Formats: sequence, C-alpha cells, structure tokens
Amino acid sequence: MQKLKREFYDRETITVAKDLLGKYLIRSKNGRQKIGRIVEVEAYLGPHDLAAHSARGRTARNEVMFGPPGRAYVYMIYGMHYCMNVVTEREGHASAVLLRALEPVKNVAANSRGPALLCRAMGIDKRLNGCDLESARFFIAADGKRETIDIVARPRIGVDYAGVWARRLLRFYIKGSAYVSRK
Repeated sequence: MQKLKREFYDRETITVAKDLLGKYLIRSKNGRQKIGRIVEVEAYLGPHDLAAHSARGRTARNEVMFGPPGRAYVYMIYGMHYCMNVVTEREGHASAVLLRALEPVKNVAANSRGPALLCRAMGIDKRLNGCDLESARFFIAADGKRETIDIVARPRIGVDYAGVWARRLLRFYIKGSAYVSRK
C-alpha cells in the first residue's frame, strides 16, 4: 500500500473527504498492524462552518485543526469517547474531515460503525492528537487499485445546533457498504 503524502490533504476539504473513501487507515502498535477501509466521512469546512470546532476560534482543544494538513485531530466527546479528524487545506485554515466508519480489513474485531466506535476499534486516543499521518505508526494509504466508488451525500449527524450548516450535504459514504454508521 502507498502512504498518502501531505499534498493529498492540502486540498479543498470536500474533495479530500470524498477521496478518503476507499482508502485505508493503518495503525501499528507493539508490532501488530490494524487496518480498516474508510467507508464514511464528514467534511468540516473551517471557521465559517458553524458545525466545525473552529467556528468559535482557536482553542487548546482545536489547535491541531489550525496546523499543517495531514495531521490527526483527536478529541474527546461526552467526556468518554474519542473521535478522529484529518486536518485539510492550508495551515491556519482550520478545516478537517471526520472519519465516521471503517470496514474491518485486518486485526479490527470490534464494531467500527461510528466515529467513537472507530476510534475504540483502532486504539485511537488523545495520544495520537497532532500525529503526522505520514508517520510509520499511524497513516492513511491507498492500495493502488483504480476502483469506481459510488458516493452518497447526506447531512452530517449530531450538529443540529449549527442551523443551516446542519442540513448541508457534507457527510459522504460508499453506497452499499454494510459498515456505514447510518444510511
């Protein structure tokens, strides 16, 4: 598999979100590799997007979003679950793509349908916040095959507070995947 380079992430967020579908999230720990195929994502477009963490400005929690593209933004929700985003676009822009669901490929036995379950299944926690996705232990890769993916666009989940931004079609998933968190 070919690890994605920084240039992949340094593009418009919606394009990156769609292009992440079918790619592989790979985590190596203690000599064991976990691999999941990305089947569902959500795009968060920056400070003007009222559902994005960056909409309220720069904070200690969202600092990684403002950094260079190709970093993992890992944060806790409800005081008990982790979620992972991939930072996109230029440094300072503060946009990202939330990974919502994976199809298990290797050494992923737990449910990975939903952002918190995905993190639990892959062993992703706060220690990976800010991790460079070009690292050897945690990265996203393509398998080199040219496959056509039918993409479905739907409103994001759990962002009703964001007004019109809650209804924007910024959640993308692979049509027909049995591993999508919600159709």
